Amino acid sequence: MKKLTILLFLLSVSLTHSQEIGILKYAGGGDWYSNPTAIPNLIQFCNENINTAIKAKPQTVEVGSTDLFQFPFVHMTGHGNVFFSDEDAENLRKYLTSGGFLHIDDNYGMNQYIRKELKKVFPNQELKEIPATHPIFKQPYSFPKGLPKIHEHDGLRPQALGLFHENRLVLLFTFESDLGDGWENKEIHNDSDEIRLKALRMGANIVHYAFKN
Repeated sequence: MKKLTILLFLLSVSLTHSQEIGILKYAGGGDWYSNPTAIPNLIQFCNENINTAIKAKPQTVEVGSTDLFQFPFVHMTGHGNVFFSDEDAENLRKYLTSGGFLHIDDNYGMNQYIRKELKKVFPNQELKEIPATHPIFKQPYSFPKGLPKIHEHDGLRPQALGLFHENRLVLLFTFESDLGDGWENKEIHNDSDEIRLKALRMGANIVHYAFKN
């Protein structure tokens, strides 16, 4: 009965808030608020190029809040520590298994912390690398080699890692790529137009997948 209630709630929300993005606020001291121009720029790009109608201003949502269920797509980023309480982890698990989607973009330094906290959300799962053949790399833009490299960080190859529920990708963790920096205003990181376009197109693919699945 409880699961049915959540599903009905998500359905009612999807009819009225079908295209809205949330920015996840979490505990632990990490800067969840970093890259403030990234999501607004991604929203503008998507609305202008892939026929979305996402509200221009993203909303902040706490990981343990029932407001989480208002958003079909939630973005999480930062550089440092992440901490989920047991209640946070349970709420996030319900959100993801009831139709929600979380994109985590490592802004450099989050990796070791988020992996530990995700074990609270899905104790029996490990992050799996998503192959370049996955639909998230095919529509609406083609990325035949998978996740693009936007910033160097440690010079390692970029990885798209995921968690699945009933064969649906519910959580995407982009590592050693830093898409969010590529979404920010050009003057912040002085990225070339080519790099920024690559980042925005990959972001549009993520948004497209989240809204369609």
